[in-house]
Amino acid sequence: MPKPGSKRKEKFATPPGHPGAAEVVRWMLYEGRFNPRMREFGDEMCRRIVTAGIPLYRGFCAVETLHPQLYGAAYVWQRDQQGAMRRSAGRGLREKPVFANSPINEIRKTSRPLRRRLEQPDCPIDFPALAEIKQEGCTDYVAMPMICSNRMINAITWATDRPGGFSDAEVAGLTDIAAALSVIVELQSAHRIARSLLNTYVGRRTGDRVLAGSIARGSVEAISAVIWFCDLRGFTTLADTIERDRLLALLNDYFEIMANTVASEGGEVLKFIGDAMLAIFECGSGADTAAQCAAALRAAHKVHGEIAERNRQRHAAGEPRINFGLALHLGEVSYGNIGAPDRLDFTVIGPAVNHATRLEKLASELGRPMVTSASFRAAAKAPLESLGFHKLRGVSDPQEVFAPPA
Repeated sequence: MPKPGSKRKEKFATPPGHPGAAEVVRWMLYEGRFNPRMREFGDEMCRRIVTAGIPLYRGFCAVETLHPQLYGAAYVWQRDQQGAMRRSAGRGLREKPVFANSPINEIRKTSRPLRRRLEQPDCPIDFPALAEIKQEGCTDYVAMPMICSNRMINAITWATDRPGGFSDAEVAGLTDIAAALSVIVELQSAHRIARSLLNTYVGRRTGDRVLAGSIARGSVEAISAVIWFCDLRGFTTLADTIERDRLLALLNDYFEIMANTVASEGGEVLKFIGDAMLAIFECGSGADTAAQCAAALRAAHKVHGEIAERNRQRHAAGEPRINFGLALHLGEVSYGNIGAPDRLDFTVIGPAVNHATRLEKLASELGRPMVTSASFRAAAKAPLESLGFHKLRGVSDPQEVFAPPA
């Protein structure tokens, strides 16, 4: 198999470029590439190809991505339809026959272009997708690799329904367009991958801040926020008594419910600390403090319901229960980059964070699954009952603690 990017003889000739295609490439490089919405970009690109005199009926671009759940995305354009469509595929796609026996997979394996003159009687219909395209009335089909600088191979396919198919000059023009597109797709993919990775590992809002340039150590800002701190109870005992895979499954169940519920109410998970989770509901930038407290409280109630349901499922499967404690506190925190010069953490610090962690420990001592601080209760205006005043480690004065009615 030839190395991607190496010189090789193509399967079809590439005569001098198509003048109309050259205009499309010019538009792509000087104007189109600034549109980050690939469906809009792809729709205009394909319509410009038709206007340039190349009888394109259908375009299909497959792009691999770096995402914990998605294998890639495909953009599909068809002349008689409005706009382009985007389709996503999960990580399991590569094992499915529909992908294994496809021109896209063949392109990625060989890094060579592929052409099928569908109207010719002896044309091999060696992929199921070709039979579908031929049935739609297409007469010619060309698939091309789009080789990235890191040797990853994406692919684009072109089909026409004109009798006689594409001319050699038109194929050459489409080849030039694919080459320009590969650069644009790589740049756009790099931005999406960066955003996806940041969203996955540091959270959406924090990721946006990092991409916007908040990357210098010590660049922090004071914000008001609801601090959410939760911790598994009995985790040390569990870690000593059950198998690793079962322990990881329990952790994943717990964190999945916690993180998804916080996000669903507009909060942001900042980090997982062993079996604990730190999240915030930011009250700055015009956000209403009472509304953010109410959102955090709704998330807390949802968590209790979902954990109870998951525990019923775990009990039926003979798995240990998920027991946790949760504290909600409202205060001012320092939010930004903290750490070593070449290893930073975008998080929140300050006495308010310490207050929340101490509250969570107190919840266990009081036998309550959730407690809140007085500042949270005052802002939330929610029916929370007082559990009295308690001493928190590191806090000079006893603090009144609240909880939902038992």
